[in-house]
Amino acid sequence: MLWVKAFHIIAVVCWFSGIFYLPRLFVYHAMAEDQISKDRFVIMERKLFWGITTPSAIATVVLGGWLLIANWAYFMAWWWMHVKLALVALVIVYHFYCWWHMQKLRDGKNLRSHVFFRVFNELPVFLLIGIVLLIVVKPIL
Repeated sequence: MLWVKAFHIIAVVCWFSGIFYLPRLFVYHAMAEDQISKDRFVIMERKLFWGITTPSAIATVVLGGWLLIANWAYFMAWWWMHVKLALVALVIVYHFYCWWHMQKLRDGKNLRSHVFFRVFNELPVFLLIGIVLLIVVKPIL
């Protein structure tokens, strides 16, 4: 199980690296005024999303599911695991929302400013903090 846990942590780190960087690309994409730059950002966003972020998300969920199922009775007995899983679900929603924004930017139908994306870029930090604190500290009320 330690190998599964290790690869789960590696997948989480890779997933969040994409989750943190993709909206930063959206900031620059939304600020771009020339077509060459916009086209470059479309390529960068696509490669990051499909080449790193999504495969890492899938690996994270599969490996995390493996760990959860292997220790189901223990983990599901604690309230903090339910909250942690809810936060992970929000990260998954955020991931799909990034995909939606990526398509809008690609198609030239973006309705958001670079300022929106600067704020949007900070949201997963709070989810990550909550997830890590819950799984490491395992608070008991």
